[in-house]
Amino acid sequence: MTSAPAATRATRLPSLTGLRWIAALLVFAFHVGTMGIIAQPDLKALVGKAFSLGLSGVEFFFILSGFVLVWSYRDGESRRTFLRRRLAKIYPNHLVTFVVALAVMFWFADPVAPWAAVGNLFLVQAWIPRGDYFYSVNNVSWSLSCELAFYLCLPLVLPWLRRARTGALWAVVVAVPLLILALWPAQLLVPEENRWWFTQIFPVTRSFEFWLGVAAAELLRRGRWRGPNLTVASLLFVATWVVAALWIRAEFWAALLAAAYLLVITAAADADVRGRRTPWRSRTMVWLGEVSFAFYLVHVLVMRTVLRLTGDWGTGLRGWWGPLVVLAFLLLNLLVAAALHRWVEMPMMRRLGPPRRARPASATAAPAPRVPAPRAAPTGPVEAPDTPARPIEYAGRRDPG
Repeated sequence: MTSAPAATRATRLPSLTGLRWIAALLVFAFHVGTMGIIAQPDLKALVGKAFSLGLSGVEFFFILSGFVLVWSYRDGESRRTFLRRRLAKIYPNHLVTFVVALAVMFWFADPVAPWAAVGNLFLVQAWIPRGDYFYSVNNVSWSLSCELAFYLCLPLVLPWLRRARTGALWAVVVAVPLLILALWPAQLLVPEENRWWFTQIFPVTRSFEFWLGVAAAELLRRGRWRGPNLTVASLLFVATWVVAALWIRAEFWAALLAAAYLLVITAAADADVRGRRTPWRSRTMVWLGEVSFAFYLVHVLVMRTVLRLTGDWGTGLRGWWGPLVVLAFLLLNLLVAAALHRWVEMPMMRRLGPPRRARPASATAAPAPRVPAPRAAPTGPVEAPDTPARPIEYAGRRDPG
């Protein structure tokens, strides 16, 4: 078990950025299975079994989002500036993929529900318990609707968070997986046709994962996190994934994986704080993590469009053509995502985001304090490239909890 140093400077968390790519790959693999791209029965069954939990990659993103936003939050920043910074990150990519998805729908003469499209455009579709609304246009953008709700709430919660006792934060960490588990019996109170929406889409219930990341980040920021190092956390995650896929009922997956994801994220962040090497912070992994948001937004749109154009939609590809096409889709999506990241996401963040505040000269001249040697090797997660360049410090004062 490791604990974060009580006082140290931490800049970026590159391992978390690299881990974002792993989460994006899990979602990609899940959709490969649900689209039936591989028709060969044995291979199809293997992909379905191995990546049936891949949808939980979105759960990883929500936990990571809460963690990184608290870690990188600039004290004294106004709510308006915070929201502007977050919208500059997500909305340009959303707008481009929204327009492209509409163009594809018109090309294939698909029906377009005007009000559903408007809800999708303004990222409020996840609040509406109808599949033709929350999965409208570019269907994966429902998660952005949830993220926008999280962004609106976080600045309101942060003053309490900074004052909260350590015990209260640990209570959140323990309670959230239990709340996620409780959603399955709770859904019986919801009309049957709305149960998928209630457990998988509804921003209020999906916010449980976000607040889990928020509480863990504040604990690590204070130096009060206690958890396994990255190696142990990674082994626990792999074991959880295998056991869940083979022997655990689907109702328990989300709760188990939320705990496993959190351990990996905090362990990776702790490793970055201590300057430890991790497999996720290489230049290649960080770049893949940086384009993962664009990759997530385009991957279903690209695969569905190509399969419809070739006439293979809903039929799958026989023999080894299936795996070869999956690999081709991976590379094609990565190419499209890189272009979207390079030519839309990054320039729009610079243009639309608020200007960065210059650091005082005294702060830039001050040497960073040395990090105490850890008792065991830790690990942790990273987020988007808009994490501020200004170093963030653990709280040096004694925590009231």
